[in-house]
Amino acid sequence: MLNLIWAGFILTALATAAWQGFVLGHPEIFGQLTKAMFDSAKTGFDIAIALSGVMTLWLGIMQIGERAGFVQAIARLLGPLFARLFPEIPPGHPALGSMSMNIAANMLGLDNAATPMGLKAMQELQALNPHKDTASNAQILFLVINTASVTLFPVTVFAYRAQLGAANPTDVFIPILLATYVSTLSGLILTALIQRLKLFDPVVLAYLGGMSALVAGGTWWFLRLPPAEMQAQSALLSNATLMLLIGAFIVGALLKKVDVYEAFIDGAKDGFNTSVRIIPYLVAMLVAIALLRASGAMELAIGALRGLVAGGGFDARWVDGLPTGIMKTLSGGGAKALMLDTMHTQGADSFAGRLVSVIQGSSETTFYVLAVYFGSVGIRRTRYAAGCGLFADVVGFAAAVAVTYAFFG
Repeated sequence: MLNLIWAGFILTALATAAWQGFVLGHPEIFGQLTKAMFDSAKTGFDIAIALSGVMTLWLGIMQIGERAGFVQAIARLLGPLFARLFPEIPPGHPALGSMSMNIAANMLGLDNAATPMGLKAMQELQALNPHKDTASNAQILFLVINTASVTLFPVTVFAYRAQLGAANPTDVFIPILLATYVSTLSGLILTALIQRLKLFDPVVLAYLGGMSALVAGGTWWFLRLPPAEMQAQSALLSNATLMLLIGAFIVGALLKKVDVYEAFIDGAKDGFNTSVRIIPYLVAMLVAIALLRASGAMELAIGALRGLVAGGGFDARWVDGLPTGIMKTLSGGGAKALMLDTMHTQGADSFAGRLVSVIQGSSETTFYVLAVYFGSVGIRRTRYAAGCGLFADVVGFAAAVAVTYAFFG
């Protein structure tokens, strides 16, 4: 899929440039494309290298949290809920623990730890699956929860915003939290309705009701504030929460006799390696997007949609986030490149820059997750998994647009 997307971007840009150069009489377009190609390659390299410091810091901190037992604590907290959402899994089966650990790692932003745990959970669920080539209900629900992206601390988004000059890189924290909650809850409810799960079970209601009440209360509190005060309090809560989290990780690790410095260094090594590994992918996508933008093809498509929306009397600023939202379902690297391109061209603190940050932090690459997780156990018939995942993506995009308007209007 990514192969076709990348090639399609470049070929569309070249076709559009050829039309402008040979038909409309603008031969300078080819020089603009060449300059955009080399400039974007340099930008991708510079971003990745500069990002290494921030990634080194955060992955080091997250490693401390993992060794302090915070992932396991969240797994225990989710245990009673998962036991009811996955009734076909026997009590005490290792799949419940692996799924809880996977979701907990995702919530804390531990992507490198989340994927192996998720694959292990899928293998354990496959052992219970009577039809080995067809996804079971438990596997589908687990995948939908993953594709909806339960993320409490999207530190990668913060890191990119910091690198691209945001005045307060974490000011999108509360909007991301709200959008990811709505996305996850919508995917969970739709899948549960299809599977006829007992959503009115007292334990399920207690979990979902408690989380919904907390999110609704926070939303009510922020929406009643004037815009400037809303942003100020959101930023304060975001920064305070992150600092308290770091403090809790360190204290918890010290109480467990963990060498926090060694843990930080181990995680930090992964941070630098991660930053270096993304250079080819980042450069590839940024070059393709830069060519698409320089040729005029992207602005032509977005401008047409913007005109339709504005012609209907609606605010059309959200249209700038649509390419990132669509790409996010297909490719994490592609969506990341689109987010960076938007922040680079319009500013990290622009409405569009904040919107793409919220979209990136509150959604997941649905088709990639489906391919990797189901492919790892040889499942070919995924039934309604893709439909439920895409439903959560659409609701999540709408929620991201809504909260961005509410907070940054």
